[in-house]
Amino acid sequence: MTSASHYSLLVVDDEPDLRTLYELTLLREGYDVETAATVEDAWSRLRDRTYSAVITDMRLPDGTGLDLLRRLEDTGRREKAIMITAFGSPENAVEALKAGAYDYLTKPVDLKQFRAVVASALGRPSAAPPAGVAASSAVPAPAASRGSVRAAAPAVVVTGGSGTIDRMAGASATMLHVRGMIEKVARSMAPVLVQGESGTGKELVARSIHEVSGRRAQPFIAVNCGAIPEQLLEAEFFGYRKGAFTGAAEDREGFFQAARGGTLFLDEIGDLPLSMQSKLLRVIQERAVRPVGAVVETPVDVRIVSATHKDLASEVQGGRFRQDLYYRLNVIQIRVPALRERLEDLPLICERLLERIAQDAEVWPPPRLTPAALGHLSRYAFPGNVRELENLLHRAVALSGGEWIDQADLALPDTVFAELTGPDPETLGVPASPPVAEPLILAPAAAPVEAAAVPLPSDLAAYLDAVERDILIRALERHRFNRTAAGASLGLSLRQMRYRMARLGVLVAEHGVAVEPDEA
Repeated sequence: MTSASHYSLLVVDDEPDLRTLYELTLLREGYDVETAATVEDAWSRLRDRTYSAVITDMRLPDGTGLDLLRRLEDTGRREKAIMITAFGSPENAVEALKAGAYDYLTKPVDLKQFRAVVASALGRPSAAPPAGVAASSAVPAPAASRGSVRAAAPAVVVTGGSGTIDRMAGASATMLHVRGMIEKVARSMAPVLVQGESGTGKELVARSIHEVSGRRAQPFIAVNCGAIPEQLLEAEFFGYRKGAFTGAAEDREGFFQAARGGTLFLDEIGDLPLSMQSKLLRVIQERAVRPVGAVVETPVDVRIVSATHKDLASEVQGGRFRQDLYYRLNVIQIRVPALRERLEDLPLICERLLERIAQDAEVWPPPRLTPAALGHLSRYAFPGNVRELENLLHRAVALSGGEWIDQADLALPDTVFAELTGPDPETLGVPASPPVAEPLILAPAAAPVEAAAVPLPSDLAAYLDAVERDILIRALERHRFNRTAAGASLGLSLRQMRYRMARLGVLVAEHGVAVEPDEA
């Protein structure tokens, strides 16, 4: 570990007394410290040298600490930034984290917390662990037998690399955005809320944030908040002391202590009861936990990433989720798209999943999907998203028993096919394969109805697209170009409405509806 003297810090504050206090505190820790009183004074020093971190007050005579953060971001500077904000201004703290700050402190500043945050930003060990915990090893997670920690990996110590983010297959615009957000938010301590339907890969996103961050060598603890009995929540999260309750025969650490120095992933955070939400809020605010039966709090250095499939804003409105906790957790939000929203990624996702399934089953080469099978999948709604796709492919590999997986091997339920028209399998880049399905024979009805005089379209797909485009435009015009209302009138969600509009090139212009020429 690099010694403290090798770290140089710039402290920016216009109050001489506070500036001196911060400087002396950091000098006692062995850091090389310089100070500045204004944004311009700080920037002139930054032009002359590079620092390990910049610690700045929010309010400065010639601007704000945010102005300094934006300059650091715009010029690609590598310094970690720590913001000091006035007490009772969480909106400033949130804005600072979104602007790229590593972390923030509120006034009056607790010097012990101040030293811990600086050490964390520099990747140095802070305060010594509590008595009885070895500093050289990760704290073991609570026993998985209670069903609260993911059985597959209750505590994961990652040694480096970014293998998890590579598992997020796809080159669609939505997935490129998700990957870009992961790379950006990994640099800070800002809490992240991952939202998405069940089976979209929210935990994969959380693990990726951990692996590309400076905490990748420390534990990643994944907790399913909905799987813990309410009466055990406090003990599981914060630990307990011997004799705290019947059955507490020894001291035991909780999830927060197990994740010390690393990342705590709170999956299905929306399932926490209100009583536990208030306790979680205090831990996040104070950065300290008090085990059940203890009289003092223990500082913890943990990065919080939470996830939910619920609309937490609606949960807040309904009184089922605390508003203050929602704002604390939702500093940065990453939405993971549903599989039906990125069907262009389907071929690559299937290829990756089949490779993994084949490796687990010791089958080589990995089976491949025929064009008919891939086309069949592309028209499916996937209510269970990627998790459901993986289960379908597992079953298909077992049923096919060969190199090719055909449509008949997929056994998809016809009742839940999507209304969305999937891409033409011939455009998905799937290699040609032998014919696999018998043609569908339509026999005449017993009492045939006289055929209509309307001629059959020469291009059915284009004809249906034109009909659907016309319906969308009429609905938008009827509802004053409100996509939500127009979609609801057609039995569509806003997400489905956006998908159809994008696919058919329908745009809401300033004074009406426009259609992209190449899509018309």
